[in-house]
Amino acid sequence: MKTRPIQISLLFLIPALCSVFTIFGQQRPRPAHPTEQELEKMSAQYDKLSEFYRIMAGNYLDTMNYAAVVEKGITSMLAELDPHSVYLTAKEQKASSEELGGGFSGIGIEFNTFNDTIIVVNTIAGGPAERVGMLPNDRVISIDGQSSVGMSRTDVPKYLRGRKGTKVSVTVFRRGTPGTLDFTITRDDIPLSTIDAAYKPDPRTGYIKVNRFGSTTGREFSEAFDRLGKIDGLILDLRGNGGGFLPEAIRMSEFFLDRGQRIVSTEGNMYPTQKIDATQNGRFNRERLFVLVESASASEIVAGAVQDWDRGIIIGRPTFGKGLVQREFDLSDGSAVRITIAKYLTPTGRAIQRPYEQGHADDYYRQAMERYGNITGDAPADSTSAPASHTLRSGRIVYGGGGIRPDVIMPADTAGFSQYLSQLVRSGRMREFVQGYLDKNRGAITARYRTVENYIDRFDADALIYQLVDYAASHGIEPDPLGLETSRELLTAQIKALVAQQLWDVAGYYRVAHATFDDTFRRAHAAMSRWYRLPYSPGDAVTDDLLLILSQYSLQ
Repeated sequence: MKTRPIQISLLFLIPALCSVFTIFGQQRPRPAHPTEQELEKMSAQYDKLSEFYRIMAGNYLDTMNYAAVVEKGITSMLAELDPHSVYLTAKEQKASSEELGGGFSGIGIEFNTFNDTIIVVNTIAGGPAERVGMLPNDRVISIDGQSSVGMSRTDVPKYLRGRKGTKVSVTVFRRGTPGTLDFTITRDDIPLSTIDAAYKPDPRTGYIKVNRFGSTTGREFSEAFDRLGKIDGLILDLRGNGGGFLPEAIRMSEFFLDRGQRIVSTEGNMYPTQKIDATQNGRFNRERLFVLVESASASEIVAGAVQDWDRGIIIGRPTFGKGLVQREFDLSDGSAVRITIAKYLTPTGRAIQRPYEQGHADDYYRQAMERYGNITGDAPADSTSAPASHTLRSGRIVYGGGGIRPDVIMPADTAGFSQYLSQLVRSGRMREFVQGYLDKNRGAITARYRTVENYIDRFDADALIYQLVDYAASHGIEPDPLGLETSRELLTAQIKALVAQQLWDVAGYYRVAHATFDDTFRRAHAAMSRWYRLPYSPGDAVTDDLLLILSQYSLQ
């Protein structure tokens, strides 16, 4: 299983934010019937395309790779449309189905590769590997009798995954145990969680981090919420969330709204308008709510509904503005196309989608990066042209036509950034260093720090900085004293967070981040603490006066 990436800036992640596409609604809408004139135009162009293919196939000089030509033809045609209509190869479609479908069949380990060796980072609780006795830090040296030394990280799943019920033989080396250990593991269903973390940063406040909207997100979110126990406020973190299935975003929105309140609507030329409302009162429809954003697609539906109904406070960076609906069509060879069929509108009628020009996807993504980096104040960058709407309860002004503009905008977080830090992260040397450090010290650390809270309070990662510098230098990254000085505090925090991730899974990473370098979370948490001290009746609408008080509450 793959670990979550180090999160420094959304600037690095913008292309990835739209790699998961929102696909139709609760029910597949039926397309409208084209007019007779439109059918004639479509038929003429289809005949032309078929005629060209027959001529090419029957007359071209050399041997032709028909599959490659057709795939390039499809992608070229889609490139002339909007930026989110896409073609997926059979391999890409299989991987996407596993990710959004909530799981796959395998042995249940989180792994990394270090010095050409597969190292078990963690075993999934109750999973096949844990059941037979595999442990974190085991070195996998062969799979089904074939040496796995030197195997690339991307190739490992090909050997460990397989049909449920099939067996795979794994040989490992374990420090402190003579010889090697052989395991025969029966593959089983392995869930892919869409909830990265859920905990209480203080006795009254809950925090839940959602990484995408897969087919199991609604159930996972409800279970995570239940585990929090009684809370008076919730910080919902949707940053880095690339989207997913619309029905799951609707279920999450419904969690915070009243029955009958509009969640989202869709409009398209070939498909009828859909209006989707909450079907029941939400379980958390009266308490204080912050939503952290720096995200796209389905997560923008949740943020838009919360904002339009004055249900909570949106804080973070302006969202990507991916507000187009795709419907997926499977092709006969296992590949698929996702065709844009409609656009999303928030409850006030705001369009989420940013403007785009057909056939210019590169410009579209470049403008997104520029937009992300340029917005630093409290006014939207395009406030002179962005259409204004009024929220549905308190009448606050909100803007449309390009994502969700937060109620509290955080500046782009470039503090502590340097090219040296970028090299350490992008090359993977920082993560490798942490893996090597834990290889030698895992037992001592776990014995000394029994809980993540104790670890956060007492573990000093600053002592590891120069060890990291030496390790990186031995792998071709030249020391940069100025870059190190600029990034030292952030580097220390990142090392500490990565160690916590390997000891307490990805939730450990976020808990360290929240305590050290995540200013958006810290701002929201401080404002929540302030909100508790203000007069509040359950279900009160967010107002401009409340935002003025809370947005001026600085970090302590």
